[in-house]
This record gives sequence, structure tokens and C-alpha cells, in this order.
Amino acid sequence: MRALIVIAISVGLALCLAFATRASETELAGLPVLVTLALIAMGIQWLVFIPSYLFQTEHYYDLTGSLTYLLLVAIAVLGATAGEPDLRAWLLAGLVVIWASRLGSFLFRRVKRAGKDGRFDEIKTRWPRFLVTWTLQGIWVFITLLAALIAITSANQQPLGWVALLGAGLWLIGFTFEAVADAQKTAFNAKPENRGKFVNVGLWRWSRHPNYFGEILLWTGIAVIAAPVFQGWQWLGLVSPVFVAFLLLKVSGVPLLEKRADEKWGSNPDYQAYKRHTPVLLPSTPR
Repeated sequence: MRALIVIAISVGLALCLAFATRASETELAGLPVLVTLALIAMGIQWLVFIPSYLFQTEHYYDLTGSLTYLLLVAIAVLGATAGEPDLRAWLLAGLVVIWASRLGSFLFRRVKRAGKDGRFDEIKTRWPRFLVTWTLQGIWVFITLLAALIAITSANQQPLGWVALLGAGLWLIGFTFEAVADAQKTAFNAKPENRGKFVNVGLWRWSRHPNYFGEILLWTGIAVIAAPVFQGWQWLGLVSPVFVAFLLLKVSGVPLLEKRADEKWGSNPDYQAYKRHTPVLLPSTPR
């Protein structure tokens, strides 16, 4: 029952945001565009949940999320705009496609290489909890994309200016941080002599979670690019990077990884020194 309540509240929140921030009177499948896109995001997760639960696998969880990003952006830019897509729409769509393609393929290769994702060891055996995680992924995708979707489908088209350039710069820095951090951690873990050790090389000497720093920064850049066309309730689209930061810092990202790291290396003096000298998120020069 609690799982169903969580699902109902989460879906309701996403649909309320979609209705409040709809960018135009354009409809898709008889509903406001953003409402339809929110339903598509959640519907895809529910469809893939069924075989995933039956076969007790989480291998396609992250890949499904990434493909949902791509599908929503494609629908928005090709079939749900108030007019012809402008340069802002194409820029936003391109940045999302680049990010989702890289991260989705990276996460899929990682879970296939590892054989499992430890986060789901207990969750996937209980269908209500497993369904909640899939539902939340659909909502994560939609709310994270909300700023971009508002701008892409908006009838209020404006020329790109210095604000868009600033947003693109933030996105580029964030994307670089995330991609480099993922590559450095993968290379570190691939070496037999590092088996069982915590990663503390490259960007991981500057931050304990440099990939999450990059993730938050790049979505902030997306929101900055989108913001010049916001009107009225559409300013709620700025919830996108805030939502990403909240989930990564308080819910599913940092708290879970910090707990697992403490359980694994909590008694290791080197790890304790690493924690004392390395910030959780915002990078700083190594000490």
C-alpha cells in the first residue's frame, strides 16, 4: 500500500508540473504536450518493469532511462513544437542527446561487466518496491528534462544570446567533469592491483563525487539555456537542476554511495584521511 501511495503521489506531482508549465496550447494525443510526454516517460518504465521483474534483472534499468530521455526529446523537437523548432530547441535537444547517449551506454556496459547493480539486490525481489524505482525513474527523466521540454515546445521563440552561451559553457564543463570522472574510475577499477581499493586519482582527488558535480552542473546549464523563453508558471521549469541536485545529494546518489563506502573502508585510515581532506561534491585542490 505504501508503494502504491508513493507511486500515486509521484505521478500526480509530475502531471501537475506538466499541466502548470505547458508551453503552448499545442496538444499531443489529445492532451497538453507536456502531460503526454510525462505519461510516455512513466509508461515506458512500467512496460520495461514487467519483464525486468519476471526475469529478476536490473540490467536494463539505466539504459531504459537514457533511451527515455532520447525519445522524449525526439518527440518534442520533431512533433510537439508550437512551430518550427528554432536554434534554442535544436541546441537543447543536441546537448541532451549527447549526454544521454554517453551516459546510457556507459552505465549499460558497466552493469553488464559487473553482472549486477548492487543497489537492486533486495529491491528487485519485491515487486512493489521495484515498481516504485521504475516509476521514480520516469518522473526523474521528465522533471530533469522539464526546463528543456518547456523551451523546445514553447511558442515564445527568442534569439540565442549571451545567456545561452553561458548555459552552454556550464553544460560543457559539467559534461567534461562527468565523462572524465567516469573514465578515470573505470580505468582505476580495471587494474588488478586496485581491486578492493577506493578510487582517489584524477578528479576523484578533487571531489568524492566529481561525476555528480558534473551532472548537476550540466543540467544547470540546460536550464540556463532554456530560461529566456519562460513565461508565467513556466519558471517552475527551474526545478529541473534543483531536482537533480536534491536526488543526488539527499536521496539516491551520495547518501547510498557514502554508506556503502563507509561499510567497506570505514576502518581504513587512508580512507578516513581521504574523507577528511576531500570535499563531498564541490571540487577543490587536493591537500
